[in-house]
Amino acid sequence: QVQLVESGGGLVQAGGSLRLSCAASGRTFSRYVMAWFRQAPGKEREFVAAIGRSGDGTYYSDSVKGRFTISRDSAKNTLYLQMISLKPEDTAVYYCAADNHVVLVTTRHAYGYWGQGTQVTVSS
Repeated sequence: QVQLVESGGGLVQAGGSLRLSCAASGRTFSRYVMAWFRQAPGKEREFVAAIGRSGDGTYYSDSVKGRFTISRDSAKNTLYLQMISLKPEDTAVYYCAADNHVVLVTTRHAYGYWGQGTQVTVSS
């Protein structure tokens, strides 16, 4: 079992930056593949980025590649999403997710643990 709590969302102008954090409880943080998803109003929850157990493997959706960076700190049991060059279309509730996978997974139904989400709003 793992509990996830996101933070760091807020209102930012287009072109700005934000860093999201996801604090994980428990001692098994390093056993989980971690990911970020987002959900805009009226849209399906979509994959953003994923990172392997040891942090050496990452994968991004095409829409954020080159602008977002996913990372993890096992000593702090924390997952991060550094976002730069933000666009209005990045506006959404951002969720972190975890599950005991061996490979990086981009399908939301494959993740069993979710945080409550943090709102990111990018104004034009």
